[in-house]
Amino acid sequence: MALTKKRKSVAGLVKKDAIFNLKQAAELIKKVNTTKFDASVDLHIRLGVDPKKADQAVRGVVTLPHGTGKDKKVLVLCTPDKEAEAKAAGADHVGLDEYIQKIEKGWVEIDVIIATPAVMPKLGKLGKVLGPRNLMPNPKTGTVTADVAAAVKEVKLGKIAFKLDKQAIIHTSIGRISFSPEKIHDNALELINTIVKMKPTAAKGTYLKSVYMATTMSPSLNIDTKALNAGAN
Repeated sequence: MALTKKRKSVAGLVKKDAIFNLKQAAELIKKVNTTKFDASVDLHIRLGVDPKKADQAVRGVVTLPHGTGKDKKVLVLCTPDKEAEAKAAGADHVGLDEYIQKIEKGWVEIDVIIATPAVMPKLGKLGKVLGPRNLMPNPKTGTVTADVAAAVKEVKLGKIAFKLDKQAIIHTSIGRISFSPEKIHDNALELINTIVKMKPTAAKGTYLKSVYMATTMSPSLNIDTKALNAGAN
């Protein structure tokens, strides 16, 4: 596939086998991005764990200090007595049965679903639709809670969920290319530090195997994991 002029012009900025520290990567990603839109800046973190073992599964939440740069669409599934509270907190959609029916028919035009514990039994049948999209509410990510107002506000302020895939990799967005290098660095470091703190006791050897930063249309930047494993930023 032929490279565009812009992609050719930035290709020389990332030499083969080049490794960058996190600050360098946060600065360089803005120079090598070739999209005309406000692309997502993503981290791809491979861990030295066995995702098939329950005691080595890594999943959690983190509140990015500078937010995600994206207005996340939030659906709150709750009983009528909680609807006003959810709407006041900024939820984009609030209800129960009508949204369950819409999701059953394939509607998933939301980024996060928050549910109260009382309605969770009704959501079991939505597993096939929500599970693969990582949208099923879960107490571990704070999306099953009676305090729907606090949960909505946290998501709107930049709280994201992450989890290991079958290849032991965590893929997640940590901002937009319009962010300053400092904001990209801070958000990336917050995610990495959170994941490091969650290292399973059963995990042996090197924990952070590889960390790459990229946008939709940019070369991947290989970040120095030795420094990150040692606590440097």
